[in-house]
Amino acid sequence: MSDTTTTNATTRLGELGERYFTTEHTYDPYNATLLGLSEFDHLAGDPSLEASEKAASDFSAIVADVAAIDVTGLDERDQIDHGVLTSLVRGAQQDAEHSLWAGNASAKSYVSRQAVIFQTVPAMTVTDSDSADRYLERLSGIAGVLAAIGDRYAVEAGRGRVPTELGITHSIAQLDGYLALGLDGDVLLAVARDGADAATVERATAIVEREIRPAMSALADRLRAEFLPIGRPNDQVGVRFMPGGEEGYAASVARHTTTALTPAEIHQIGLDELAEMRAEWSEIGQRAISESDFTVIAERMRADTSLRFETSEQIIGVAQAALDRANAVRDLYFPKYDIPDCVIEEINPIEAEHTAMAYYRPPAVDGSRPGAHCLLATDPTSRFRFEYEPLAFHESVPGHHMQLSAAQLLDIPRYRRYLDVEACSFNEGWGLYSEQFADEIGLYSDDISRLGMLSFRALRACRLVIDTGIHQFGWSRERSIQFMWDNTATTLSHARNEVDRYIAWPGQALAYMIGRREILRLREQAKQQLGSSFSLIDFHGTVLGSGAVPLTVLGENIARWQSRVAHTN
Repeated sequence: MSDTTTTNATTRLGELGERYFTTEHTYDPYNATLLGLSEFDHLAGDPSLEASEKAASDFSAIVADVAAIDVTGLDERDQIDHGVLTSLVRGAQQDAEHSLWAGNASAKSYVSRQAVIFQTVPAMTVTDSDSADRYLERLSGIAGVLAAIGDRYAVEAGRGRVPTELGITHSIAQLDGYLALGLDGDVLLAVARDGADAATVERATAIVEREIRPAMSALADRLRAEFLPIGRPNDQVGVRFMPGGEEGYAASVARHTTTALTPAEIHQIGLDELAEMRAEWSEIGQRAISESDFTVIAERMRADTSLRFETSEQIIGVAQAALDRANAVRDLYFPKYDIPDCVIEEINPIEAEHTAMAYYRPPAVDGSRPGAHCLLATDPTSRFRFEYEPLAFHESVPGHHMQLSAAQLLDIPRYRRYLDVEACSFNEGWGLYSEQFADEIGLYSDDISRLGMLSFRALRACRLVIDTGIHQFGWSRERSIQFMWDNTATTLSHARNEVDRYIAWPGQALAYMIGRREILRLREQAKQQLGSSFSLIDFHGTVLGSGAVPLTVLGENIARWQSRVAHTN
């Protein structure tokens, strides 16, 4: 390939990446906000069938254009770009085509079109007239979005894609819970109160009171009257029970794992992981509580009230202390990244019933907000001390905060710099790897917290079994909850919350364990092949050095790094 041809291919690749970026975040503008981007903040989204079909068509055209690029002669950076873009656009195309969310209504953050409003609007920043205008424009569109959500559910139900009774019930409860709060505590107005001028606050309040709240009430009423009576029962919660569900699930598994693993293969991997963990449970359990039987260990962890918090401040304190310990040794194991600080932030109580125990919110690109480890601190006496250290390592350092903040510093196309659910197996695989690596370098405060780490790892292994069990093999909600109860030390309420998440978001929960297994496999392979030339800092730097990538591309990156090291030495 000539230099001119190579340059043209590089330019074309960049253009297509930007086209994908704009298409993706126009179709899903809320995810852009959560990633710290503000340029799409004025958009309220469009949940209509027409919008999904247009997005699928636009992505399909990009897929064809990317495939038409002659990759012969592309340098390493462009090869990585091409591999990442190919995976991302194909996944986005299939996601828009199948739109499983539209036939699988829920109130779960990220996947629910109504829940993401509660999660995202408070994360916006209003610091000047431009950001205030974007905020007000988004608010002005939300009432229409809420009406369109109901219309989309009706369209899908007419095609036989009937939502679950569970998801509809949760959606109604979320809307009712929001409406029960007064305007003084309205989460959609929090960002205005924190930084906007009086005129913006007044206008925002009027929009929420006169437009958004009535639209939410109308949607709740419609859910009750029109969809709750026809909802799929708890023994048919899998998407396999709706037309096109099995094909949609297969596409979701491929997108979230970035592998060619089948649901059946992933199901067996989960069972094998759980079996392999039993010896570790016995070893650590004997040291921590003088018990070696898993069932007894799990029951002790659930029942011992001394292992629970007394105050919300204690929860925050444990997370902060874990973050401080990790920051103190970070440079010993990872490249020296010049990244913003991570803050610990409580999740708003309105989200408590419909969100995970914790999640990470990246820093804003313009520096207007820090990275945040967001965690539930409500009802502290029901929450266990041993769970919040592994959560901290997963969400903050060396987990998502370090990983995603470092990615923002890379000289890579912006469609690759700001990835979350689009590269789930890498992002969540790194988060789960971080929980284990923190144990390898002695960051856990005691063996009780290490039992918490094991429980979380077991939970991620259960995800492989339960998610595939529900959506591929037709497991009921009750069977799924029981399986998690039997194989982790988590509470029954958390087991229910986890299972309900898998029901609402098919395939996403598979990313954690599949990604972790691949990172560990690549590390062990590099150790064996490089011997004394292996550098842990350099390995970590290579894993994180291209940002979030599909696992196939990660394997190629590590192989190239190993080859360079081997030839140098």
